[in-house]
Order: sequence, then C-alpha cells, then structure tokens
Amino acid sequence: QVVLVESGGGSVKAGGSLRLSCAASGYEWTFSKYCLGWFRQDPEKQREGVRGEEVARIDPDGRTSYAQSATGRFTISRDVTKNTLTLQMDSLQPEDSAMYYCVAAPHCQVLALGAWGQGTRVIVSS
Repeated sequence: QVVLVESGGGSVKAGGSLRLSCAASGYEWTFSKYCLGWFRQDPEKQREGVRGEEVARIDPDGRTSYAQSATGRFTISRDVTKNTLTLQMDSLQPEDSAMYYCVAAPHCQVLALGAWGQGTRVIVSS
C-alpha cells in the first residue's frame, strides 16, 4: 500500500510562492510507473461533501497536465531517484487557499481513486 506524506504548506501573501513535496513509500511497483497528482480541497466544501479539484498530474511517461486554474503558475515534477513528487506554486492567489493532497494510482484513469496523503494546508492572504 502506497503511503504518501505531504509537506511544504503554509501561509503566504498574494503573489508569493510555495513548494509542496510528497514523499512516497510502501509502493508495490516502481515509483516511476505510478500516475501521480495533486488535488486540492476547500475544508469547508469538504465538510459539505463537495469533491476536490485535480490541480496537476504527471503520468508514468512524464507527461504533465494542469487544471486551467493552475496552468502557467504551477509546475508538477517528480524525482524517481528520491521517490518524491513536487508542486511548485507561483503567483499564488487567495483562491488557491485549500488543503493540498498528493495522490498516486496505478493508472491515470483512476487517479482520484488512488492513495491519498493526509494533506498540507495552503493559505494565501490578500
């Protein structure tokens, strides 16, 4: 069972940057063969049962894709030698405030159904 631990969240002012990291362990396959992604969830909306938003993903071939809200500002990357996933977030805005979760799945088609980390909180003030 894949275990994911996020770090790097915090509080920043609008226009600032944060770099989130996710350390993976316990995976059954080679780390590079997983589809990996970052989701975010507004804690208030989570309590209301609203599903989180996929922010970015990187597939086993290294191809990346981003939500429209993240395109041009966020960069997802992975280090297969260190088994880590990273999300560089620049030009942050208050609407980026959320819990950010690292997710891993054997196939990108079921990414949201994969293993989730415990999340790291990002707060962006205006």
